[in-house]
Amino acid sequence: MVVIAIIGVLVGLLLPAVQVAREAARRMSCSNNFKQIGLGIHNYHSAYDKMPTHKTGTGMGNGGGNWFDTTTTELRNRGQLSMLVGLTPYVEAQALWEQISNPRNVQFDGTTAANFSAMGATPNTTTYGPWRTELPTLRCPSDPGIGLPSMGRTNYAACLGDSPFRGTAGDRDASLIATSAHATQARSDCRGAFVPHKATGFHEILDGLANTIVMGEITTDLGDMDARTDPGFITMSAPSGGTGYPGLCGETGMDANRPRFWSAAPTGSVAAERRGFRLADGNPVFTVMNTMLPPNKPVCHTGAETTTESKPFQSGIFSPSSRHQGGCHILMGDGAIKFITDSIEAGNPTTRPVSSAGIAANNNVPGSQSQYGIWGALGTRASGEVISQSF
Repeated sequence: MVVIAIIGVLVGLLLPAVQVAREAARRMSCSNNFKQIGLGIHNYHSAYDKMPTHKTGTGMGNGGGNWFDTTTTELRNRGQLSMLVGLTPYVEAQALWEQISNPRNVQFDGTTAANFSAMGATPNTTTYGPWRTELPTLRCPSDPGIGLPSMGRTNYAACLGDSPFRGTAGDRDASLIATSAHATQARSDCRGAFVPHKATGFHEILDGLANTIVMGEITTDLGDMDARTDPGFITMSAPSGGTGYPGLCGETGMDANRPRFWSAAPTGSVAAERRGFRLADGNPVFTVMNTMLPPNKPVCHTGAETTTESKPFQSGIFSPSSRHQGGCHILMGDGAIKFITDSIEAGNPTTRPVSSAGIAANNNVPGSQSQYGIWGALGTRASGEVISQSF
């Protein structure tokens, strides 16, 4: 009995240590994945003198209409591809890139279908095989998410900066045509390393590659109403008015007994349109992160950029997140991997975001400094902030 009791005590002492060691190994593997992605971005930049474009592709297709029309899927991708698609041949996924970059007439289940164009169909097309393929390099081992209703998941997302506005369309209108009015808004509001529908290069990161976040880690949804992965909805009219601010995200609707979970699924929440569910989809909920609220805070859509825009295409407050304890990984422009804690200084969450249409008067010019502390400063590429403290 004494021997059995001693063994039980030893097992009780060792199991937590084993779990800690396993998580440490998974965290290191996650960091190594991000390092490979960083090297891929630098190799891509060496080849093309720019980073892979976020939200790009083959245009509107024969269907015409609006790029956010989700009533039918298209054989062309309506310019909705994330920067991860262009990065595939630079992260040891050349075979997948060959499938994407060539026409294809085989569906996911092996049956013959109408010819998909080179660069693939719309990212919500479940019959297009490459969009349902998961890449180990894009998955964090600590994230258990797998299977339907997701497609190819990703745990790594592009940084669009510290503004929730124009994060879906950039300088484009509903027909993917660049307009002067939207270009003015995008110059003010699209402040991160990546800009929708625009190729950005290292020469545009004036704050320095070592001081600018290019990507962040995100948690994929498990269907459990996690506020980090199932987006809520807050009122924040864009870009001409409103009184919304990032702190509204998660201010109401949280479960009192589970602080990181909604008490009920947010109105308008769709099971197939949650965090990290489509690596090929450039829309914010799937492959974008912002630097307004700190890591592991709730995520929210902030309102449609057009009156008919479908939910998954809305901009919003999309903080990075992870299954690691206390924070998440981010990728800096120089390729360094940093672990950012949940307690990073992020200014006042009740501050309204800068917008080119005057939501915050006198702070609405391109290059204005971030209102969200060191966290916001790290997310902007050319705002002249001096990062004088460690993070």
